Amino acid sequence: MLTAPDQVRDPYSVYYDWFSRDDVKRLRKKSQEAEAFFRRIGITFNVYGQEEADERLIPFDIVPRIISAKEWSRLERGIEQRVRAINAFLHDIYHRQEILRAGRIPRELISGNEAFTPEMIGVNPAGGVYTHIAGVDLVRTGEDDFYVLEDNVRTPSGVSYMLENRETMLQMFPELFSQMKVRPVSSYPQLLRRSLSASAPVNSKNDSPVVAVLTPGIHNSAYFEHAFLADQMGAELVESHDLQIVDGYVAMRTTQGYQAIDVLYRRVDDAYLDPLTFNPESLLGVPGIMDVYRAGNVTIANAPGTGIADDKALYSYMPDIVEFYTGERAILKNVPTWRCSEADSLQYVLEHLPELVVKEVHGSGGYGMLVGPAASKKELAAFEAKLRAKPANYIAQPTLSLSTVPILTKAGLAPRHVDLRPFVLVSPNRVDITPGGLTRVALKKGSLVVNSSQGGGTKDTWVLGD
Repeated sequence: MLTAPDQVRDPYSVYYDWFSRDDVKRLRKKSQEAEAFFRRIGITFNVYGQEEADERLIPFDIVPRIISAKEWSRLERGIEQRVRAINAFLHDIYHRQEILRAGRIPRELISGNEAFTPEMIGVNPAGGVYTHIAGVDLVRTGEDDFYVLEDNVRTPSGVSYMLENRETMLQMFPELFSQMKVRPVSSYPQLLRRSLSASAPVNSKNDSPVVAVLTPGIHNSAYFEHAFLADQMGAELVESHDLQIVDGYVAMRTTQGYQAIDVLYRRVDDAYLDPLTFNPESLLGVPGIMDVYRAGNVTIANAPGTGIADDKALYSYMPDIVEFYTGERAILKNVPTWRCSEADSLQYVLEHLPELVVKEVHGSGGYGMLVGPAASKKELAAFEAKLRAKPANYIAQPTLSLSTVPILTKAGLAPRHVDLRPFVLVSPNRVDITPGGLTRVALKKGSLVVNSSQGGGTKDTWVLGD
């Protein structure tokens, strides 16, 4: 918000004037109202592996993160370029594998990777779309420096919090939205429905595409979001026991018998999707769904096997992937990355462990990672042992000087580190990027970990109009 005391960055100028005139006590009360609102409508997430209550509220901060139209325009171009390249990469890697033949990516990085799904080789998804929904995690290190921290193209989550954060801010501070030209995000569910419908298979049995959301059930950490999106799209929320294969199609049970589904927006991981193809013990999937998928009679969004594209071992090759498939240099930068599978890189990481952030290649949600500067000697020693035992399981990155945005504390405004997850919808003929996305904030002073499962919160993201 500020470049120096009383020097306000341009995107925040109107907000800062408004905030300076307002009463901090009133704002704190508004903050409590927001928490009560979230609790009342049940915006929660589950925490795994902990003894205390498994449902929690994600803390919400009422000071918005504001991005100018010019900044967003550049981000938008970079995000679209990256998502298109990822989609092209996925088609290639499950077909001719030209990028491997060209030597731009080591073959063993794909063949020995558990995220690579051989069952997808030769499969052509409807419209050629693999990543129907994507989330690209961005961090800022300077006025014009944005980096992609990671790509999320398996089953990206968090969009329901983006929508409810905006709804809450609109209710609490309508005067601000009348003063500032904030681009809306409320059309996301309609765009999602349109995008998924446009990806329906050619062999549909229905007059208009039937869309359903497949959830693992109420105990999943993102169940609120599954139910929320199904409701907002006007789609059915189904579990595996609601589905079966009927005449070569995936069909859901209704009061009038079984109805064929054209597009299944699945929030179930690949391994549990089809017990006949993947994990035979899965009770969360549909036996035989992969046969229906290969036959072109259902669209699964996102496509099985997309996890290879957001695997952290592959992340460091993303600039090459973008250039290979688009013929352009990547607009958005990658964070410098050491691949611990390589002897020289491992040696460097072990020697500089207190300075680095180390992540599991297949990890997510902030689990299984080490933030070197914040780690104790005991934690560093334990992680060194893990690295030596299974170096290929890890990558390491420098600790970036992430940008901060203000949050409201008891003492007034205070800076906290943030990241940003814009949400992208891909259909055969277009790419839609929601203006803004989910800003996640590390609420602990000095912390760099923004994940809700690790104590982070969220805030509304405002992209200003021209």
